[in-house]
Amino acid sequence: MRRQWAAAESRAYGWGGVEAVSGAIRMSPNTIRKGLAELMARESNPQAPIDSRLRKEGGGRKRCSEADPGLVETLEWLVEPLTRGDPSSPLRWTCKSTTNLAEELSHMGHPVSPRTVGRLLNADGYSLQSNRKTKEGESHPDRNAQFEFISATVKRFQQRGQPVISVDTKKKELVGRFKNGGREWQPVGQPEQVQVHDFLDKEGKAIPYGVYDLSQNEGWVSVGIDHDTARFAAQAIQRWWKKMGLKRYRNAQELLITADGGGSNGSRSRLWKVALQDLAMRLGIPVRVCHFPPGTSKWNKIEHRMFCHITQNWRGRPLVSHEIIIQLIANTTTKSGLKIRAELDKGLYPTGTHISDAELASLNLKRSDFHGEWNYTLMPSLKHK
Repeated sequence: MRRQWAAAESRAYGWGGVEAVSGAIRMSPNTIRKGLAELMARESNPQAPIDSRLRKEGGGRKRCSEADPGLVETLEWLVEPLTRGDPSSPLRWTCKSTTNLAEELSHMGHPVSPRTVGRLLNADGYSLQSNRKTKEGESHPDRNAQFEFISATVKRFQQRGQPVISVDTKKKELVGRFKNGGREWQPVGQPEQVQVHDFLDKEGKAIPYGVYDLSQNEGWVSVGIDHDTARFAAQAIQRWWKKMGLKRYRNAQELLITADGGGSNGSRSRLWKVALQDLAMRLGIPVRVCHFPPGTSKWNKIEHRMFCHITQNWRGRPLVSHEIIIQLIANTTTKSGLKIRAELDKGLYPTGTHISDAELASLNLKRSDFHGEWNYTLMPSLKHK
């Protein structure tokens, strides 16, 4: 189209038009003449197909992969040294950018440009990709069976109108003028100024422990300032019940908690079970717990229904005080209607609490027939007074 346009301009110019247009737009006179021939052919026979080639088929410089048959194989050897059986590749421990690959190929006798390297990689099925979290470690034999057990238990509780919550501790955050991941709109050249080093400040840290109501799409977050212990987790659940749960479930006869298998609410934590026994006695109803199998914490509903939205809401903002953290959490919403309440927990929760065998045996704990170490119920009374 460009050469036909140039040909039309040269024809309108008259005598000397080819040279004039060629000098004005720096197009070869032969190309313009080719355009004139195409215009004449179109005028004489409008229905006839027009050959758009200017150069004969097979003419011009050969592609690098054709002129240098070993180029593609050498490039693949540099990109994937392990699959090629050579862990001593020159680029084994460096960034494999197209520039570095082009330089190394040139040193190895295959002169090529970074753009050509990118084209060859795309043609060979490569693309720029980030790491993907898919490896969960060795799966437990009853992994899927536990998922099905949790799903069936949750459905039964919801059909009966009983409360079902998902609990977990969000990543601990440093409180102060520290860098927070993500970006936020700011005037050009005026980014938020933060500390260079992430050292613990006088403001301390924030430990958000979340409680997510699976039936109501509502959540509660207790922001602790001391330690992430089982007592702190149970206290957060009790605060949710007092501030939100009790109003929603006035006729509750049982509470179901889905939790990870580790951390402050771990399935092997004795203190967690003792704290839940106290919680069941305060609430006056049985507290049933279902733990997710090891290595499957990302399937916990609270992770992708509440915590991810909190992280998105405060992205790019320094968490300079506990009050700001509370406000950012409490103002997190979604189009699906998520509502979150948050509160600061100034309580002290010391670590290193030892639970003896006698204390554990005194708990009114009933284990499920299916994986009792993951599924159990704390009744609102002790075995022994």
